[in-house]
Amino acid sequence: QVQLVESGGGLVQTGGSLRLSCAASGLTFSRYGMGWFRQAPGKEREFVALISFSGGSTTYADFVRGRFTISRSNSKNMLYLQMNSLLPEDTAVYFCAATSVFTTSTTSYRYWGQGTQVTVSS
Repeated sequence: QVQLVESGGGLVQTGGSLRLSCAASGLTFSRYGMGWFRQAPGKEREFVALISFSGGSTTYADFVRGRFTISRSNSKNMLYLQMNSLLPEDTAVYFCAATSVFTTSTTSYRYWGQGTQVTVSS
């Protein structure tokens, strides 16, 4: 049974930082591209960042480039998202997800975590 479990969310002030983690089990982690997505109340789920199975390639949504960094540890089956310079508009539930292709398309992700809430106060 595949499980992706996010952690590290919370309440932070504008300009602050958080580090999200995603623990993966039940799959060969190193064979999957991994992504972070987010969903704010009343909005559709949107792509945030993606990392290839080896960690050698990454891509980011324009609105987080330069502020967020995605990384992974295949030896620990862990995915991370370092979020700096947080803004109120970053408030959302953040999800990690696994894909067999390198894509930003939500529909191409096979496995999803339950999400972790990030709230940025102004």
